[in-house]
Amino acid sequence: MSGTAPDIAVDPAAAGRTQLEFDDNLLLPLLYGERDQHLDRIERHLGVSLVSRGNRLAIAGPASATEVARLALSRLYERLKRGQEIDVAAVDAAMRLAQAEIEDKSLSLWRDDAGFRTRKRRIAPRSAGQAAYVKAMRENELVFGLGPAGTGKTYLAVAAAIDLLMAGRVERVILSRPAVEAGERLGFLPGDLREKVDPYLRPIFDALNDMMPADQLAKRLGSGELEVAPIAFMRGRTLSHAFVILDEAQNTTPVQMKMFLTRLGEGSRMVVTGDPTQVDLPPGARSGLADALEALRGVESIGIVRFTEKDVVRHPLVARIVGAYEARDRAARGDEALPAEAAAGQPR
Repeated sequence: MSGTAPDIAVDPAAAGRTQLEFDDNLLLPLLYGERDQHLDRIERHLGVSLVSRGNRLAIAGPASATEVARLALSRLYERLKRGQEIDVAAVDAAMRLAQAEIEDKSLSLWRDDAGFRTRKRRIAPRSAGQAAYVKAMRENELVFGLGPAGTGKTYLAVAAAIDLLMAGRVERVILSRPAVEAGERLGFLPGDLREKVDPYLRPIFDALNDMMPADQLAKRLGSGELEVAPIAFMRGRTLSHAFVILDEAQNTTPVQMKMFLTRLGEGSRMVVTGDPTQVDLPPGARSGLADALEALRGVESIGIVRFTEKDVVRHPLVARIVGAYEARDRAARGDEALPAEAAAGQPR
């Protein structure tokens, strides 16, 4: 990074004791949080002690936890020096990324190019899995993002699409979802097309609203630069110079998935997201996502990233819920080999 990191003094006589020294006292209230809430959160999460005196912060505790706290606080301080804000979510993300970086020194999770810029904000990965996902979307024309709810699969895909649209590297963004509950037969529902499919596409609209001003969003939806539609409306099209996202792909059939993947045209990129454990298809029906992962295994230029409960960035309880379900499922299987869709989902 740039030379904005605080000076670090390590007490060689006491393992697990580190001191940070900051060169801008005006940033410390933002770093520490209101009533030191950020420091309190780090203390509780990592089991360390943080004591501030002037422009110095002493960190004490288990050596491994102390190093995570040091790196997390250093990176948060660098973020403030660049004029970016931090909040509780950013503190949690900093601890996750610091832990991942310490465990794997080859990771570069804090680079400025690791995130995306939208009209409203800069969106950066908040876990090692998210960082791998961002990297895969930058390097591959087709990416599968697999994992539980709350891991940012759809949100980061939309951010990548908006970033490329704003930069003029794609001409349009197309976002799609299967409308499983309506069986893709939407005619019996009341209202126009938007009203019929809105319940199934609402999460995508929520992400767009979080990244673009309302007037810009409405304008681009009206011009066709942004298109949100159920997968049934993709048939017969060739999607050129576009960023195409298929969300909740585990609820497609194999026929739908093959149809969608073969829409990819010149100058386009495609991201397919889904959770293989949350299939809402009728009993006995094969998921198009599992089928595609099996069929495409070993094909070049396809990135596959699998998220775990460690990548959940919603409420902390969500990660524990996901972990509990996965533990129960592993116990039910007797720790047998992963199913085909999971094995195919390992990052390449």
